[in-house]
Amino acid sequence: MKKALISIDYTNDFVATTGKLTTGKAGQAIEQKLVEFTKEFIEAGNYTVFAIDAHDPTDTYHPENKLFPPHNVIGTDGRKLYGSLETLYEKHKDDPTIYWFDKRHYSAFSGTDLDIRLRERSVTDLYLTGVCTDICVLHTAVDAYNLGYNLHIVKDAVASFDEIGHNWAIAHFQNTLGAEIL
Repeated sequence: MKKALISIDYTNDFVATTGKLTTGKAGQAIEQKLVEFTKEFIEAGNYTVFAIDAHDPTDTYHPENKLFPPHNVIGTDGRKLYGSLETLYEKHKDDPTIYWFDKRHYSAFSGTDLDIRLRERSVTDLYLTGVCTDICVLHTAVDAYNLGYNLHIVKDAVASFDEIGHNWAIAHFQNTLGAEIL
């Protein structure tokens, strides 16, 4: 088994109190666990991926611009990783096992080279952390399942601004996608 971590959208806009589309306290409460888990992955030499929303609010064709207020806008501090995850990333960003990429859609696989990079490294198991459990984490997990990856969701390192949606997604990961809930 070769494993990789996908850290999804744990940015200022999704987590900080002043974030443009914040999970607020729910997102802030997972910081320590998310950072500890990420640090363990990096220090073990496992492939660690930062899949981060990148939006242009003037893009009239992007459906999220009709659904949500502008968030994770390219060139803003809203796209920086939140809290101590930013510090950890900055310390290790030049490590060849770290991969940061911009994504336009909910899923980290949609329109990206993520699947190719994972297969090049013979990754079979994906560990997911980040926000929002019932949006970007969910869509990434569904695509990963459909691509044949084994899923592991770090329950104390995912959050949403919608508690009902969060709980539904955790159950869906386990009961429908066969994910291991850690």
